[in-house]
Amino acid sequence: HRRVDVLVTSYDLLRIDIDDWSSRRLFICALDEAQYIKNPAALTTRAVKSLEADHKFALTGTPMENRLSELWSIFDFLMPGLLGPYARFRERFELPIVGGEEDVAARLSAVVGPFLLRRRKADVLTDLPEKLESVVYAPMEGQQLKLYHAHEQRLREELTRQRRERKQRQAKRDAGEHVSSVEVLAELMQLRQLCCDPRLLFEGYRGHGAKLDTIMELVASAMEGGEKTLIFSQFTSFLDLIAQRLEEAGVAFYTITGKTPKRDRVELVNEFNGNDVPVFLVSLKAGGTGLNLTGASVVIHADPWWNAAAQQQATDRAHRIGQTRVVSVQKVIAKGTIEERILHLQEEKSKLADQVIGSSGISLASLSADELMDLLEG
Repeated sequence: HRRVDVLVTSYDLLRIDIDDWSSRRLFICALDEAQYIKNPAALTTRAVKSLEADHKFALTGTPMENRLSELWSIFDFLMPGLLGPYARFRERFELPIVGGEEDVAARLSAVVGPFLLRRRKADVLTDLPEKLESVVYAPMEGQQLKLYHAHEQRLREELTRQRRERKQRQAKRDAGEHVSSVEVLAELMQLRQLCCDPRLLFEGYRGHGAKLDTIMELVASAMEGGEKTLIFSQFTSFLDLIAQRLEEAGVAFYTITGKTPKRDRVELVNEFNGNDVPVFLVSLKAGGTGLNLTGASVVIHADPWWNAAAQQQATDRAHRIGQTRVVSVQKVIAKGTIEERILHLQEEKSKLADQVIGSSGISLASLSADELMDLLEG
């Protein structure tokens, strides 16, 4: 065999070729985009952790997107045993930290801190233009408001029923017990869809949707100022409705969703950065990383994502190397709804998460019954 100093592979190929890799002893194993091993049970994660190397490095811009188990999984690759078995880590760190115990967060930070080298964008890109963030409220009215309140009340009653049943069983559990009911999570998703536009839930809906008007006003304002706009949404069906309004207004646009082939994404991005098409619609998951859209200087988040870190990653498609304009980030929020309270919850969780790793994020599955009730009470 010819002597080779560096071997490069993808996570998918590593999983497929693991038998060949397992026979090698590596001097250094460096993972780029290390969040790919955040799920300890995934086959790819298991394959990566079976590699033998004298030195291990993990590079990632999203070290803890949703829950502390992701941090544990990366350290389980780097230094197996440092944080103990996951069950013990969950008991000792994750549950107390999620419960708001700041001293435990500080203790975990002290454990992992010596092995972290954190690079902040502000420290590296000192000449990067400013980023201005604001919240734009879209007040719901009429039929949309009635539908929202009806669904919110139904979910509130469901949570109250669950809490009552737990008390009747006299279960000796923490008051902040996590709710894993699929029905509750589905209802939360429906509330968020109603905030965007009732047509996401009811095909026959012919009433008004507050957000579309607000988004169109923001796009028009950007165009008047000669600026291009990125619009992110978790719901591709909402992007479809925005696209319909743009077409009716004669505004040209591009779209990237999870269904867009990678080769097409590159072409669309290059065209957008080099021409005068004013709007790019992007689904949050498909466009949260990897895209360079510095042609835009206005970023609109059409609906708030639970995870502030994922939203930040999306914003960074425009606020990155090569950007010459001040970037304006606008979060469109349905006034007086669960969306407004998601923002407050993001802020609370982000402060706590930042104490551990300098990242921010919450997971829908990690919300307690009390937190869910708080989301539903205006």
